[in-house]
Amino acid sequence: MSFQHKVDKSKIPTCNIMGVNIAAINMDWLVKFTDKNLQQLVGDYMCVSNVHTTVVSYENSEYCSIQNGGIMAIPDGGPLSSIGKKRGCEEMERTTGPSYMEEIFKISVQKGYKHYFYGSTDDTLNKLKMNLEKKYPGINIVGMYSPPFRPLNIDENIEIVDRINILKPDFVWIGLGAPKQEYWMAENQGKVRGFMVGVGAGFDYFAGNIKRAPKWMQNNNLEWLYRLIQDPRRLFFRYLKTNMKFIWNTMILGR
Repeated sequence: MSFQHKVDKSKIPTCNIMGVNIAAINMDWLVKFTDKNLQQLVGDYMCVSNVHTTVVSYENSEYCSIQNGGIMAIPDGGPLSSIGKKRGCEEMERTTGPSYMEEIFKISVQKGYKHYFYGSTDDTLNKLKMNLEKKYPGINIVGMYSPPFRPLNIDENIEIVDRINILKPDFVWIGLGAPKQEYWMAENQGKVRGFMVGVGAGFDYFAGNIKRAPKWMQNNNLEWLYRLIQDPRRLFFRYLKTNMKFIWNTMILGR
């Protein structure tokens, strides 16, 4: 039986980019939407989409369905919001995963939000917890878990979901990296009793493992360049391949 969203997705403005319905929103809209609908978002998930995930979605119909299967896919990548604006979505702005996390953390004590972190390593999770409790005194982190770096069997996944549900978090932050985190969220849609958000490197940012680009680079869609400088061996060929495909399909072919 397919999952039934409790929030009317038709009221979320979107821009279809290479088959992915990217939310044509801004951060202020997203935070207000989250706070207003948090109880209705229990069991659902949100993708944090960029050029890489969009190109993978274009080439993989199953992954595309997963990107479109959550409550929304937000424009983490600057090129997505730029394309959206060129296609008439004037209010569309870049809404990154780490920035969304920060906005939610800022109001967590006031709103009474509870958080669970799933992914990364024990070392990163410990540093993440320490940094968040220092920066946001009183933040309620109800649990954290670093899963093994292999596919979970059915029993293991059930045990993890049960462990999360007992703690009743409002937000379940997923830091497995794309596309693994999106597959996990889709598999557990309707099972996890919390709002799942796949934030990838967000765990590393808040743990202090890596630094975000300066604000002027973020505001000018150059954060990808900053990340490339930090990790050229891993990202150079990925960026070269996916960025060229993205430019060809969106700018030349209009997909």
